[in-house]
Amino acid sequence: MSNTPHELHEEFPELAAKIADMKTSDAHFSKLADEYHELNRAVHRAETNVEPTDQFNEEEMRKKRSQLKDEIYRMLTAA
Repeated sequence: MSNTPHELHEEFPELAAKIADMKTSDAHFSKLADEYHELNRAVHRAETNVEPTDQFNEEEMRKKRSQLKDEIYRMLTAA
């Protein structure tokens, strides 16, 4: 269990400028980034017991976060 937030600019520091650019220029990317941010915060709150949840729900949230991160990375590196 990690209590460290997984913010996109921390996950991909070399792509931070591109993340900011794509958030303003690509509506789909922006939606995915927002969804990732919300899910990431929910995982962090569950991990720190601010909003506890059962282990199965927490695992599903982590899987979804990973899928979103993969899709975001593909979009960042495709252009």
